[in-house]
Amino acid sequence: MRPETPMTAQDALIAIMVAVSASDENIRTAELVTIERMVNHLPIFADYDVDRSAVVAQTVFDLFEEYEGLDALFGLVREALPEKLHETAYVLACDVAAADGRLGEEELRLLAEIRYELNIDRLAGAAIERAARARHMVL
Repeated sequence: MRPETPMTAQDALIAIMVAVSASDENIRTAELVTIERMVNHLPIFADYDVDRSAVVAQTVFDLFEEYEGLDALFGLVREALPEKLHETAYVLACDVAAADGRLGEEELRLLAEIRYELNIDRLAGAAIERAARARHMVL
């Protein structure tokens, strides 16, 4: 993000979702559709300027190219995201990770890092993960 446009709480939520999608270096259509659906329908994004999402995504991609970029991303997210939205961020991250029906090692590692960085309680994290898995089950 440019210094004149600091990251908002909504930007931080999108950054977390994009980071999960990009964590395995293979952004899948199902993940992008899930992100788009959530941004278009969840109340937290009701007044969000969706044009910002492209800038947020590019910021995530740029940070992933840097040494210690993930730490920088978490610093931006923690600065922009109120604590009351930490579990929301984890819910969104789990939904994106589960969207394509596969959880690779990179996604699992990033989810663990998100839990740690956002101080998500272990039991709450397990419940969130289980709910995401149930929402994305297929026959």
